[in-house]
Amino acid sequence: MKLIKTIDGQPYAQPDPFIFAYGNKFYIYATNSNGVIAYRSSSLFDGWEYIGYVLETEGIKSYWAPCVIALNDKFYMYYSAIPAGEENVHRHCIKVAVSNFPDRGFVYEKDILQPFSIDAQVVKNESGLYLFYSTNRYEGDRVGTYIAVDKMIDPFTVEGNPVPAVLPTLDEEIFAKDRFRKGEDWHTIEGACYFHKGNDHYILYSGGNYKSKSYFLGYAYAESTETDLRRIVFQKQPKPNIYKPLLSENEVEEGAGHNSFITVGANDYLVYHACDKGKTGYMNRDNRTARICRLCVDGASLKVEQI
Repeated sequence: MKLIKTIDGQPYAQPDPFIFAYGNKFYIYATNSNGVIAYRSSSLFDGWEYIGYVLETEGIKSYWAPCVIALNDKFYMYYSAIPAGEENVHRHCIKVAVSNFPDRGFVYEKDILQPFSIDAQVVKNESGLYLFYSTNRYEGDRVGTYIAVDKMIDPFTVEGNPVPAVLPTLDEEIFAKDRFRKGEDWHTIEGACYFHKGNDHYILYSGGNYKSKSYFLGYAYAESTETDLRRIVFQKQPKPNIYKPLLSENEVEEGAGHNSFITVGANDYLVYHACDKGKTGYMNRDNRTARICRLCVDGASLKVEQI
């Protein structure tokens, strides 16, 4: 897989990379402890320039998984974060910031969901705006973090009628055993990335513990003419009870997860983070870097190809 490199001397890590195209430029926004960082290039594959922090808010830390959408000549960034003094990551909630530019000046506007809510993706179709995100459920056969979808009234307001989109179904999606209750395993499905090709709808997601060898990118599929994304019933591929990653640990990289999607010309691509083999672990430095691969789409079948 091709590694998207930044210019020498700039921050090495690009966790949770979100790819965004506007005008004749590509932008990547990434997770960072102190704010949202961004990169810019005229080419999808090289020439990436580190812009720096495009969003910083006093008293806030742990800016996770930014997503940007352009609406009516303004740019809306959705992300999650917690107060500087907070240590419980389950206090993360999704927020929105606004700018007149894609590469600077994002200013926090409001929280749009309550904790726990992370990994926002806002998409627009003919019936309006929709928010995909991850949240927790504490009751059921497989408790843990899952992906929900809700409609938005406007860029700042969620309707408040979410439905599950992708739920845990596999042991490989276990984040930790006995995490909150003895004898009850905690699962994780996060990092929603929705796209569609005509009546073929897809949600890519990250499953399991990012430090586990079974951590992976998977996807769910639906064929539907429905435009209300809450009414579409997605099925994990190839089946809910079969572990068959779209991307996972291989001979050169590990920790592949949290992707975004872009179409350039006749080709589709995934931009995701991973670590070079043997460099997983974040005690001293975050080793997750942005990588890119081609995505081949054929009905319910997705596969990746090295560039």
